[in-house]
Amino acid sequence: MQQSSIKNSYYVIYLFTIGLFLGILIVNLGYDAWIRDGSLLGADMIVRLKNSVPDGNGLFGYVIKHRLFTVCMLGLLSTTIIGLPIVCGYICYAGLAAGCLLSVSVIRYGIRGLLLVAAGILPQGILLIPAYIALFIWAVSVNRMLYSRNPYKEHYLRYSRQIYVKKGVQIVGIVAVVIMGCLLESYVNPKMLHFILKIF
Repeated sequence: MQQSSIKNSYYVIYLFTIGLFLGILIVNLGYDAWIRDGSLLGADMIVRLKNSVPDGNGLFGYVIKHRLFTVCMLGLLSTTIIGLPIVCGYICYAGLAAGCLLSVSVIRYGIRGLLLVAAGILPQGILLIPAYIALFIWAVSVNRMLYSRNPYKEHYLRYSRQIYVKKGVQIVGIVAVVIMGCLLESYVNPKMLHFILKIF
């Protein structure tokens, strides 16, 4: 089972990397649509970010609603027969979005673009990225235990009660880390982002 968790983590990395490179490729092939005619991270958007002063409580409510919705959705879908392809597709989508955002930022602003992306995901990324990786691995392992024949199915049938408890504790831990990440995203990240935006 430990070896299977390691394999699942490799699958997550592979799928995210595929999505990442697809995102970079899409932006570079569609340069006119994304850069010349697109508004993503353009001058107007940067000005709006500079002038925005988000309310921490309101931002926290918005962020935690969306983060926990993702956790619950993937957690529930992982228990269905279609859960595995959906989870894999979501991982690729996350990589695709990251690749597009990173490419647009670097093409527009060069090294400053890397700083902008870093400011957008820190410090909450220190908690949220590992939490989402753990969530993906958890979802894949649950789905494979429920619907694969060997060795997951036999192990699940033999130790089902212990596995229910273990998986329950794991998902509670993931949710706790996501909530802490949302707190950082709501109350700390806006200050860091405004500090970096001073160089734009």
